[in-house]
Amino acid sequence: MVRLWLLTIVLLSFSPPAIAADKPLVVVSEAARKVHAAGFVFDGHNDLPWELRESAGGSFDKADIAIGVPKFHTDIPRLRTGNVGAQFWAAYVPVETSKELRAFTMTLEQIEIIRAMVRRYPDVFEFAKTADDVVRIQKSGKIASLIGVEGGHSIEDSIDKLRRLRELGVGYMTLTHSDTLSWADSATDEAKHMGLTKFGKEIVLEMNRLGMLVDLSHVSPDTMRDALETTKAPIIFSHSSARAIADHPRNVPDDILKLTQKNGGVVMVNFYSGFIHPESAKRRANMFQVNRELHAKFPKEADYQKARKRFDSENPIEAGTVQDVVDHIDHIVGVAGIDYVGLGSDFDGITKTPRQLDDVSMYPFITQEMLNRGYKPEQIHKMMSGNILRVMRRAEEVARQLAQ
Repeated sequence: MVRLWLLTIVLLSFSPPAIAADKPLVVVSEAARKVHAAGFVFDGHNDLPWELRESAGGSFDKADIAIGVPKFHTDIPRLRTGNVGAQFWAAYVPVETSKELRAFTMTLEQIEIIRAMVRRYPDVFEFAKTADDVVRIQKSGKIASLIGVEGGHSIEDSIDKLRRLRELGVGYMTLTHSDTLSWADSATDEAKHMGLTKFGKEIVLEMNRLGMLVDLSHVSPDTMRDALETTKAPIIFSHSSARAIADHPRNVPDDILKLTQKNGGVVMVNFYSGFIHPESAKRRANMFQVNRELHAKFPKEADYQKARKRFDSENPIEAGTVQDVVDHIDHIVGVAGIDYVGLGSDFDGITKTPRQLDDVSMYPFITQEMLNRGYKPEQIHKMMSGNILRVMRRAEEVARQLAQ
């Protein structure tokens, strides 16, 4: 009841800016608040750990998320308001670190930031490794916390390092980030392998054996197809949207949506304006090439971040709206089905958010818009958490079978 009361107060006090007449503001009703509170959000990707590193040196004294950090998308009060019950926290490090042979070490540092957060706020967070853990922790009133490694560059071409990450509790690994690796093509770089190499397929199968989810966000369509053909367990797209709605290389083509349905996986919709708004997607189609050029010119991360912010301000895009995000959900449901879609916000890893999806408190606006479009509560709960839990359970089952 306390959560529902807090959700009511915040949503009633929130006054978002006016938007285009053809997309009126979504108003969260009492009925929608009850539907939202009856389930919980299990988000596939949040970059708070990297934001903490960059903005506060990884220190929770400098950025105490218990009292709120307005410059972030994420803090504890807003997680509670959004009814986030489970979260994959991203252990992301820039792909450039692999060229300096420190990607794995830095990934361990990012995992430690996540662990430090759970230790610092034990009344709020608890680590989960299995789907049953998630359900138990969420029912206890805490936020189930899981780790996802964003980019196969983190393992530095080593299966032993992949195993080490799993031992540390990593639940998924995104096969690539922005750049093509020696064993997998990225969606936003030159293709060198037309998908996965033999070693890349070995990585997928080892992840199946370890019980790690294979994450296909950021990879090329050929890599998606090879991974889907190779894997013995369901895959995820931890933070990707529908390419038919917004034509950006980071989004998922319709033929892959159909293969994901056959595989039993889930596409967790990203909130970045440059991926979800059709015109913005066109303007950001080459964003990762721009990032590479900026990294080459500004090798220090702080200098790169300043240059990237300057580029964004000089090349503005439309924010889009919560309706645009639900358009992507609608499309995935139409092509693959309600059982194969989820949410992967990418909060604290994106530079622009849709109106009425400014931070982690605002998931109820998605619930309301889905109700507006005729979705039933049980369908909304599948999308919010049920589908990713199903995928986790099946991946766990496959790992047990492979261990026999």
